[in-house]
Amino acid sequence: MSGGRAERVEARLAEAEVDLLLVTDLTNVRYLTGFTGSNGLVVTGPGVRRFVTDFRYVEQAGQQVAGFEVERAPQEFLTALERGWPGGVVRLGFEDHKVTVRQHARLRELLPERVELVAAGGLVERERAIKDAAEVAAIRAAAELADEALGDVLDAGLVGRTEREIALELEQAMRRRGAEPAFPSIVAAAAHGALPHARPTDDPVPADTLVTIDWGARLDGYCSDCTRTVATGEPGEELRAIYDLVLRAQLAALDAVRPGPEGREVDAVARELIAAAGHGDHFGHGLGHGVGLEVHEAPRLSVTGEDALEAGNVVTVEPGVYVPATGGVRIEDLVVVSEGGRDVLSGRSKDLLTVG
Repeated sequence: MSGGRAERVEARLAEAEVDLLLVTDLTNVRYLTGFTGSNGLVVTGPGVRRFVTDFRYVEQAGQQVAGFEVERAPQEFLTALERGWPGGVVRLGFEDHKVTVRQHARLRELLPERVELVAAGGLVERERAIKDAAEVAAIRAAAELADEALGDVLDAGLVGRTEREIALELEQAMRRRGAEPAFPSIVAAAAHGALPHARPTDDPVPADTLVTIDWGARLDGYCSDCTRTVATGEPGEELRAIYDLVLRAQLAALDAVRPGPEGREVDAVARELIAAAGHGDHFGHGLGHGVGLEVHEAPRLSVTGEDALEAGNVVTVEPGVYVPATGGVRIEDLVVVSEGGRDVLSGRSKDLLTVG
């Protein structure tokens, strides 16, 4: 698996005009090698498959890393890069979107003069954006686990419990099933739901309102992401109308997900519908984002998203409307782009559910 991924990244080196790529971001290291420890780097390119870690992880790397030569680094980790380079001038790409100024200076001190550092960030991320069948299966399993965890919480009721209590119980329900939360869960009731990234408070959830719950699981390294908005009784005409609008926009955008359109084109489907209903100013975030080893990755579905969707992308579709002092609604599905369109991984109904 890792060897094939390294070969695909190697095929991208020419676009960055580099001979080899230094990978220091741990998520990218895991993608290329399978290594799950907290310290490691990769040098990859034609004829080079080098994995470096420290004393703590040599045995673990021996079990997890295939297709790379495993090296134990000296105590000062980066000094491993003083040696081991092919002859002649080497243009070494580095992840400039991840490497700090201080790290770059230290690399320049350590590397032989004939090794030139060239900014080449994003090469691995562009490869990660296309999921293989095993990755899709892992994300699907995380989504199914997360759906089950929310079911536990909703079965116990919401009214009278604090937002924080509900969020903690949701995260514990995921942990009991063998996963970790992919991100801090959002539970936002009533007017608090007008904050797209609200943090759970110690306020009890009232009756006759809406509650937005945004949660995800990380299982075997892969993430899920989903949002449902539920009612705790009769929320009133305005909130019901907002819910119906967001659901229409979400379904329309889902229908636009397929190979070919750019992210901004899919975003526009939902955005134009919401704007036509008079709530354009109340939808201020992008329609969605890629999900995989990280909960936010390429591609982006937003007004600036220029990447065309491809089969194998896994993205969220999550329009929302947020009205200050009133409340908000977000409905989010996790979707795999397929050759014939899309496959929705989120299993929970989007009909407005009433929970006491």
